[in-house]
Amino acid sequence: MKAFLLAAGYGTRLRPLTDTIPKCLVPICGVPMLRIWLDLCRRHNISDVLVNIHSHADVVRDFLRSYNSGVTVQVSEESELLGSAGTLRANRDWVQSESTFFVFYADVLTNANLDEMLGFHRASSQVATLGVYEVPDPGRCGVVNVDEQGIIRSFVEKPVAPESNLAFSGLLVASPELLDFVPLVAPADLGFDVFPRLIGRMAAYRIRDYLEDIGTLENYYGAQVSWPMANVCAGRDTHDQGRNF
Repeated sequence: MKAFLLAAGYGTRLRPLTDTIPKCLVPICGVPMLRIWLDLCRRHNISDVLVNIHSHADVVRDFLRSYNSGVTVQVSEESELLGSAGTLRANRDWVQSESTFFVFYADVLTNANLDEMLGFHRASSQVATLGVYEVPDPGRCGVVNVDEQGIIRSFVEKPVAPESNLAFSGLLVASPELLDFVPLVAPADLGFDVFPRLIGRMAAYRIRDYLEDIGTLENYYGAQVSWPMANVCAGRDTHDQGRNF
């Protein structure tokens, strides 16, 4: 099983943390996000991960050289950001022979049961399955409406007037057919450019495990306490762990 781990963004909302390290390496209770993701992949039998990088690329490479995750990691460095969908299109050959593959946003902190999500997707027989969860501020997210069969009937990225509080989590599983819907432009974004084209052909999998978008400083510092492994932070100053890996 293969997975894309989208990690190339600048992480501007996490400054000053991301002035010296990429957002995929900001630590949660002393553990870099990238290590948390690779460990989660290994536990769920994802054998190959493609990590796209751009900001602080050398720092990411140094980390990957120093940490043996038990997962085969391929790095795709982008001289210019391709966008979430553009990265998938640029690496289409990597998953073309796969029946399914995962896509993860590296700034999402989760312990989601990926095996259950994969089983749900295979039973749904849709092009893609989006992990979704309820949020208090849907205007900042990609918002979905779901019918009684669990099929997504609308998707709006960062809506001005959200019709629900059910949001895309940053986790999805799909067949290579999804790549046929990526426009031939760069950058291309999954939320703006791809998901709206797949209405009626995507299922929604409700994530009930821990999940937090740590893309803001408020969420990042909150995750140091709310993360199920937060007990390891006891007595530790989490504000000063920028290079703890």
